[in-house]
Amino acid sequence: MKRLSFQVEPGRVTAFLGPNGAGKTTTMRMMLGLDRPTDGEVLISGRSYARIQEPLRHVGALLDPAAVHPGRRARDQLLVLARSNRIPDVRVDDMLDRVGLAGAARRRIGGFSLGMRQRLGLAAALLGDPQVLILDEPLNGLDPEGIQWIRNLLRELADDGRVVLSSSHLMNEMAVTADHLVIIGRGRLLADVSMTEFSARYGHGRVRLRTTRPERLGRALAAEGFTLTATKGGLWEVLEAQPDQIGAIAAREGVPLQELQPHSDSLEEAFLRMTAGSAEFTAAAGREALT
Repeated sequence: MKRLSFQVEPGRVTAFLGPNGAGKTTTMRMMLGLDRPTDGEVLISGRSYARIQEPLRHVGALLDPAAVHPGRRARDQLLVLARSNRIPDVRVDDMLDRVGLAGAARRRIGGFSLGMRQRLGLAAALLGDPQVLILDEPLNGLDPEGIQWIRNLLRELADDGRVVLSSSHLMNEMAVTADHLVIIGRGRLLADVSMTEFSARYGHGRVRLRTTRPERLGRALAAEGFTLTATKGGLWEVLEAQPDQIGAIAAREGVPLQELQPHSDSLEEAFLRMTAGSAEFTAAAGREALT
């Protein structure tokens, strides 16, 4: 981490994003006192995690769903946590039911799928009815029903006034779940903005089209300062342009257009563009441009 500083506010879902190797998990581990920063501190409601008495009543966390003894039964795993934090046993059964594992309460964790372990980890995070939730990739291993359930759960927790910080690589899910984004790259803060502000600041408008004469249209657009670029499915696109501008140039040149529509960047597209210089691991890719 390199002078990384941000706040996570209650009442909203904050997505913690960054390329692989950016430092998201390390930062979350520091929040929970599992790793120590060489400088600075992490405070939760004004205190370090180590100074919080009965921490499960204040902070719920899911970092590694596999970090449990495989021979232990699901209910016993939660009972150990509950009794160490003076949480009533009845809360264990309530949480198993809430995450959909009531029928697997007496099964050994070693036989659980990744999705079931995620649900058990979430049950542990919610066990003490905490005001702060720190979740590292909670969507991993979940089926579509499970992903929708998590989406609704995070929204419910935030609407209840809790602090919700969740990392994820599933940008499409964060686009419909998160209110606020904290994005890091190589340990540095890249953005700390609302979802609306991020889209306005980093998203690019563009026009997508289909034509049988891309070479001719590409030359005409280049003369006007635009670049026609190939994209998926036989479509072409022009950045920072409006459909009426492109349509007028095509009509003037006698270029037929089978399709012409405006397009705004998704969260994933804007994120990839923003973090292109901060990714530790990237694959080669090529795109063809006509000028």
